[in-house]
Amino acid sequence: MNVLTVKELRKKFKRNNVIKGVSFELPEKKIIALLGANGAGKTTTLQIIAGLMNKTGGEIQFEGVEAGTDTRQMIGYLPQFPVFYQWMSGKEFLQYVGKLSGLSNEAAAKKTTELLALVGIADAGKKKIANYSGGMKQRLGIAQALIHDPKLLILDEPVSALDPLGRREVIELLKKLKTQITVLFSTHILSDAEEVSDEILFLHHGEIVESGSLEALTAKYKQPKITLVFERSPQSYIDQLHQALKIDEVDINGKEAVLLVNETDKARDIILQMSVEDRWPLVKFEMSKAKLEEMFLKVVQGQ
Repeated sequence: MNVLTVKELRKKFKRNNVIKGVSFELPEKKIIALLGANGAGKTTTLQIIAGLMNKTGGEIQFEGVEAGTDTRQMIGYLPQFPVFYQWMSGKEFLQYVGKLSGLSNEAAAKKTTELLALVGIADAGKKKIANYSGGMKQRLGIAQALIHDPKLLILDEPVSALDPLGRREVIELLKKLKTQITVLFSTHILSDAEEVSDEILFLHHGEIVESGSLEALTAKYKQPKITLVFERSPQSYIDQLHQALKIDEVDINGKEAVLLVNETDKARDIILQMSVEDRWPLVKFEMSKAKLEEMFLKVVQGQ
């Protein structure tokens, strides 16, 4: 079942069409990554869905909710650069935003305890936010976005400003959250999206240029890749391979050669046979599939 359906969403600033008829669905209890380069329209899209910006046209419909209903209470939102009251403790901050959301003192206190544990900072609940690390602040921000039990959690670039440790903390939290709530997050860090996402939306110049499950997109855009590393320049060995099999593309960098092929099994057998029979100085043989970054480049370059 879908939590949210977006149809032909458009946003125009003066003469600049920023969002150009974007349509997609958000399935229940899945993590959906909105991918795109800086300036693609990711933040604008998220802010419109969150009710923070008016749309120029199109529809945004929650499942089972009458059109025209104010749905902001159904959404938890964390901006790219969240602002906190640094003099508050994490516990005080969550109770404060809980009461702003309409919770009673008792309900806000109970929810605060639950969320501090969920996001993994229960031990730091009484510490001042000023003393939190970047990862802890981001997890606190996610907790405040969940304080009112929304159906959809929207996160704008939740890991872009964090160090590797902070990024890891937030990624692990997202993995935990997807069993409980639908998450839509934007990012330009494709490796993070690849690790945690169930569905992918490629946004390019304000348009969705590709979408689907990670498995489906991998199957559609994958191109087997073979990496060979030699003790010396591989050019002569690659020339021999060109005569023996079809290579779609080859990239030679120093002693390394990366080959893109379609007939993987045939290519593997020929390379291994030739390397043994002709005693090639081969020190590494590796087969792999296309990464999300490579898929994204293929999609964008095809536009």
